[in-house]
Amino acid sequence: MSDLLDVLRHTVGSHHVLTGEGLGAWEQDWRQRRPQGKALAVVRPANTAEVAAVVRACAATGTPIVPQGGNTSLSLGSTPDASGREIVLSLARLHAIRAIDPHNLSMTLEAGCILHHAQEAAKQAGLLFPLSLASEGSCTVGGNLGTNAGGTQVVRYGNARELCLGLEVVTPQGEVWDGLRGLRKDNTGYDLRHLFIGSEGTLGIITAATMKLFPLPSAQLTAWAAVPTIEQAVALLGLAHQHLGAGLTGLELMGRSALELVARHLPHLRVPLLAEMASPWFVLLENTDSESEDHARDRFEALMEAALAAGCVHDAVVAQNQTQAQMFWQVRESISTAQAQEGLNIKHDIAIPITRIPAFVAHTDALLSQAIAGVRIINFGHLGDGNLHYNVQAPAGDDPAIFLREQEARINQIVYEAVAQFGGSFSAEHGVGALKVEQLEQYQSPVALGLMRAIKQALDPQNLMNPGRMLRL
Repeated sequence: MSDLLDVLRHTVGSHHVLTGEGLGAWEQDWRQRRPQGKALAVVRPANTAEVAAVVRACAATGTPIVPQGGNTSLSLGSTPDASGREIVLSLARLHAIRAIDPHNLSMTLEAGCILHHAQEAAKQAGLLFPLSLASEGSCTVGGNLGTNAGGTQVVRYGNARELCLGLEVVTPQGEVWDGLRGLRKDNTGYDLRHLFIGSEGTLGIITAATMKLFPLPSAQLTAWAAVPTIEQAVALLGLAHQHLGAGLTGLELMGRSALELVARHLPHLRVPLLAEMASPWFVLLENTDSESEDHARDRFEALMEAALAAGCVHDAVVAQNQTQAQMFWQVRESISTAQAQEGLNIKHDIAIPITRIPAFVAHTDALLSQAIAGVRIINFGHLGDGNLHYNVQAPAGDDPAIFLREQEARINQIVYEAVAQFGGSFSAEHGVGALKVEQLEQYQSPVALGLMRAIKQALDPQNLMNPGRMLRL
């Protein structure tokens, strides 16, 4: 492999081929409780041509490649295995915003661009790039597309897939496909971008993308509500669609147990209504309007009045300014941090048809409580699009590490079987990675698996693109 490393050093510069010790930042999964991998090298190309040259060199020697953006994966999708044979191809240096086209309402940017930087660039141009995630300060647009990331504004704007107009991709053979034209209508053959979006780097390496932009909203209103049941939270969602129409941007569901962890571990954050109301569930709802703040507030207040009259909410607080709205969102985005401080836990990123979420939660909560006395369920997520982060914490006083080691497989089986029973998906927005390959084989249909493997073998016959992630051949 020394010859390969020499070629790579000549291609990208010796300072950008990292070997030996000290590679933990690239070899360790973001959650840092999974086994650390071992890379042959970390290679950091500066542009698309260098990415293509690296891929050609690796193809010539049969060396597997693990593409990596911000390394915020939650499913071991962007870290090397323990073999020491895989190259980690970091796209961090491909971070340029190539163009913003205000008339086409689009932005072309490189895969290593941090999501927050993309949002700020659009804002400076007087436009909105609506993809928003808790990890937006470190995740990258290429990774967002590779996993078809969702986030908090899917209700209105859709996942990363819906926001993408075109891609630039380096194929497993080291060729470059330029599909960055930014067209909204193009029926000239197969829409290749959809093969690569959500493929988790197993079919090629996304190096740039053209993404949709939107006009900045004239008004944005945010409310925090206490709701008596999940059924009423779903009813509130229906009322929100009726009263707000396309202005409904997001509706987040949070269980009381999740917010109590925030109050316990992050006491500087005030959790609205938690102390005042005994409600088991809370909702964070956001509305944007293209007209005026008065118009938006009138519609918002009409929604709240209808929800109170229907018994969908016990009480609600409407943010009086942007600072208070950001505080509401900070509480919501801090649930994962608070849960991590509580101890190791078993995470599930699932999607359920919205109308079936109440029955799923009641059914699965009961199964877990019967299986493990005192188990704690930390349930929160994007109710507006049916995506729950249905996490399981050890009983109070139990060792979280022992709980994880002894119960993870059993709990996963209970949860995933219930997800299948209710017509859902075991992976909503975090991706399959290496962590859920067995679940894909178990719960995906044989026909679908056959089609996926045929595509993989056709595009990557050497199986060098992120092998062992998402799909096993």
